Amino acid sequence: MSKRYAPATERNRDPILDVLQTYLPEQGTVLEVSSGTGQHAAFFAPRLAPRYWLPTDLDEISLSSIEAWRETSQAPNLLAPQCLDVLDTRWLVEDTELPEPLSAMVNINMVHIAPWPCCEGLFDGAQRILPPQAVVLMYGPFKQGGEHTSPSNAAFDQQLKAQDARWGVRDLEAVIDVAKARGFTSRAVIPMPANNLMVSFTRA
Repeated sequence: MSKRYAPATERNRDPILDVLQTYLPEQGTVLEVSSGTGQHAAFFAPRLAPRYWLPTDLDEISLSSIEAWRETSQAPNLLAPQCLDVLDTRWLVEDTELPEPLSAMVNINMVHIAPWPCCEGLFDGAQRILPPQAVVLMYGPFKQGGEHTSPSNAAFDQQLKAQDARWGVRDLEAVIDVAKARGFTSRAVIPMPANNLMVSFTRA
C-alpha cells in the first residue's frame, strides 16, 4: 500500500475541520463519499471523536492510499475504507454493520470532477441511507446565480471541461434543487478559502 498526497488537502483541512465541528451531529458514523488520498480522513477522524468516520472511494489506488493513511493514523474511530460508486443503486455501507448508525455524509471536491448524474446519485444514496435530521456537507467550487465567484474558478471550469466535457464547476442552485427533490434542505452556505464553499443540508 502506498500513500498518495494532495497538496490542497494540507491547505484546506483546518478550515474544513472547523465547519465539520460546527455542523456535524455530535455522534454517529460520518460517511465520507469520495475520500481521495485518505489524508482528510486520517486528519479529521481523531479530531471528531467520538464520531466514527467511514471513508470510501471508487478506485483501488485510492482505497489503498486511504488504508495506508488509516494505518498511520491509528485512530480507533477511523473505519476501514469501502468501495463506493455513487451511481450504484445499493451501496456496500447499506449492508454493513456499523459501530454507530449513520448520522451524516461528507463530500469534498467531487461533483465538479464527475458527471452530473453523480451529484444526483449522491443524494439518491443519502435519501436511502440517512435518517431524519441527518446532515450532508458538500465542499468545493460552485457557481452562484449562474456566475463564477472568481476568475480563477472560471479558468478552473474551462480546464475541467477540457479534460472531460462532462465535468465542470456546478451551479449551486442546481445542486440545491437536486437535494431538495430528495428531502434535503440547504441550511447554510459557508464561504471557504480559495473561492470554495461548504454547503450544509439537513434531511427533513
